[in-house]
Amino acid sequence: MASYSLSGIVERLGGTVIGDAGTVISQVATLERAAPGTISFLANERYLGQLKSTRAAAVILGESFSAVVDLPRIIAGNPYAYFARVSALLNPQPALAAGRHPSAVIDRSAKVAASACIGPGAVIEGGAQIGENVLVGAGCYIGRDAVIGERSRLYAHVTVYHGCIIGPDALIHAGVVIGADGFGIAMEQGQDGGHWLKVPQIGAVRIGRDVEIGANTTIDRGAIEDTVIGDGVKLDNQIQIAHNVEIGAHTAIAACVGIAGSSKVGAYCRIGGASGIAGHLSITDHVEISAHTLVTKSITEPGAYTGAYPFGPNREWRRNAAGLRRLGDLNDRVRALEKSLAEALAVKTKGK
Repeated sequence: MASYSLSGIVERLGGTVIGDAGTVISQVATLERAAPGTISFLANERYLGQLKSTRAAAVILGESFSAVVDLPRIIAGNPYAYFARVSALLNPQPALAAGRHPSAVIDRSAKVAASACIGPGAVIEGGAQIGENVLVGAGCYIGRDAVIGERSRLYAHVTVYHGCIIGPDALIHAGVVIGADGFGIAMEQGQDGGHWLKVPQIGAVRIGRDVEIGANTTIDRGAIEDTVIGDGVKLDNQIQIAHNVEIGAHTAIAACVGIAGSSKVGAYCRIGGASGIAGHLSITDHVEISAHTLVTKSITEPGAYTGAYPFGPNREWRRNAAGLRRLGDLNDRVRALEKSLAEALAVKTKGK
């Protein structure tokens, strides 16, 4: 495990040290559970009490909190982002051991960089390209003509279908499926009532650089054109992205979100967990969607949008839900009353 003095950290990451710059840090920790030798951070004033009682050897603070404690501290413009960089510095990814496990099955026409690490039971089909310093974990499947960019890491049992392209520095967690068929079906009528015809999904998936995809997330291939994931996108676990969806650069999406086919999500958006986006919609850049929100029309203005119905005691929730079901009738009655009032006022005015 790496250790650095505060001065050594600042030398690498920037910031300003106040207090003993020789303080040695070996790990990160929360304010509440910090121990000697660890560094923590404060990004929210709600945790000022924990800051004042923490056992951390040092803390990362914003300028406004620089005088709150006497501990050695690093002053940074964005304490949380700085903390992330410190954690990465102290916890580097293990170096890859280049080579191919004897149980891996690699087609002769596949191009696999000598520096790549191919794990046990991995299958790499013909024409696939595996870049420099790539990890293809145990049980992964890389389809025909797929491309995996340099320094990408695919953990166990990732499936990349034929023709899909993954850019450099991707981090793809276990169980991810990239490039499965989108849900494309067409109803053909017949005397028997009709039946579904499969629409061939002839597009692929294109993923930009520095993308992270959480465990068991699925990204479907395009029906005609490609599904596209922009640079720097971060996807949580168990997300479903349908065919021909486009997600702009540096958008972050939390777990269990579903995005229906052909919708376009802009850059720098944040989508809360278990939200749903209907198909063929457009969401502009810099939109924040709260958890459990159902988006059924396009969003053209940046900002925060919420559609969640708050929970409450069951009896109260049922009463409110029943009221919601009657809103249509209530709206009709209000319009009728407004019309009657307008007619009455018109008669009264005419009589004058």
